[in-house]
Amino acid sequence: MFRMVTIGVYGFDGESFLRRLRYADVRLLLDVRQRRGVRGPEYAWANSLRLQAALAQAQIVYEHHRELAPTTELRQLQYAEDGRQGVGKRSRRELAAEYARRYTTEVLDRADLAPIVSALPSVGTAALLCVERDSAACHRSLIAQRLTERHHVTIEHVRPL
Repeated sequence: MFRMVTIGVYGFDGESFLRRLRYADVRLLLDVRQRRGVRGPEYAWANSLRLQAALAQAQIVYEHHRELAPTTELRQLQYAEDGRQGVGKRSRRELAAEYARRYTTEVLDRADLAPIVSALPSVGTAALLCVERDSAACHRSLIAQRLTERHHVTIEHVRPL
């Protein structure tokens, strides 16, 4: 049985993020963001090239899985719901039901997760990365749920300490 963690960018700085990955024994990081940049100087460390360099130095393999990223249209749908509820992206606690439904049918149902599962490390673990602090507020929770249901992958959602 394989084990994975999910992790977001928000709430971490670069050093604490790497420390949390090491604590979880992450050997492979799967980036499931559409755009691999994060706004704000406090999160510059999470922009793709900087993050890849830090991971390489920590001997963690990096892979970008754009096929698992939400489309721009889906992200806009979630932002509209965030606006309706008066919450910001960084304070969101859950996904909009319509976003989750459409992400599942338009992205997840079309994705083949078997190659990802077969490439999981036999030693250590892998991590699904996006930006939201809480996995329930992020599409990575939907990917994790699918991996558990169809591939029997054990998932732990990691947050800043």
